[in-house]
Amino acid sequence: MRMRMAGLVCIAALAGLSADPALAQAYPAKPVRIVVPQAAGAQSDLFTRLLGQKLGESLGQPVISDPRPGAGGAIGAEVAARAAPDGYTLLMGTNSTHGSNPALYAKLPYDPVKDFAPITLTVITPYVLTVHPSLPVTTLKQLIAFAKARPAQLNYASAGNGSTHQLCGELLKSMTGVDIVHVPYKGGPPATAANIGGEVSMHFSSVSALHTHIKSGRLKALGVTAARRAALLPEVPTMSEAGLPGFEMSSWFGLLAPGGTSKAIVSRLNAETVKAMNLPDIKSVVAAQGSEIIAGSPEQFADHIKSEIARIGKIAKTAGIKAE
Repeated sequence: MRMRMAGLVCIAALAGLSADPALAQAYPAKPVRIVVPQAAGAQSDLFTRLLGQKLGESLGQPVISDPRPGAGGAIGAEVAARAAPDGYTLLMGTNSTHGSNPALYAKLPYDPVKDFAPITLTVITPYVLTVHPSLPVTTLKQLIAFAKARPAQLNYASAGNGSTHQLCGELLKSMTGVDIVHVPYKGGPPATAANIGGEVSMHFSSVSALHTHIKSGRLKALGVTAARRAALLPEVPTMSEAGLPGFEMSSWFGLLAPGGTSKAIVSRLNAETVKAMNLPDIKSVVAAQGSEIIAGSPEQFADHIKSEIARIGKIAKTAGIKAE
């Protein structure tokens, strides 16, 4: 009897070991949706639609974008976090949902670490610091010196309290000691318009949003906020090259599944997404937007999320930033 029981235990164990690969092979058996925590037509939605098309071709099932904007992405993130962990509802997480929100909101309806299984980081979009052409500076070092000689006289625009634009400005303040005044606007385009019109001295925004204004001379670019120069602005140094080593702040997108999703499904989705991100047409679209493809392992993405939460939390705490 004991030998029979032992044999049954072994068979059960072997069945458990083979369950995940079998599950991955059977997946997906129906359409997959990717919740996008931003509005339809936003860069993340357009990117998700393109990625979904490629994933659908390789997975053999439709992969659709499902925009759920609001509360800094918290509404969409909660929808995905509460979904069944079966691989049929995913989230295109952002630097807001899995970076700044934990620092900006006193209470979130989801845990950015415990409630999700990272699949892969996909795209990083660098920001660029611009000043109005009337400002008598052409380098970051000159701007810092100019601002220090005029405490509280220069101001910078942002897309609103808690935005990546503001985080960039506060990081500049903390790293240099300059006293510049934050002026929040209702979105990135109004902030850019204010900088172009001379209402504000400077601002940070995405390379994709500003490169045409820089090329035309309506704005002067002093530094890109990524580790490498932007392909759309190869002549503009990074903030590190311009004199602030370690200054990095970008927006990003990354694919996540609800926590508890099987490792086999996560592994399958990782492999298919990384493969799709390396397709020529996706590369060209991402490059045209001034962004960079950063596709890697689930473990690398998990480490990135934890690092972003800690780093942005420190900036927000120092500056006393809270969401609107």
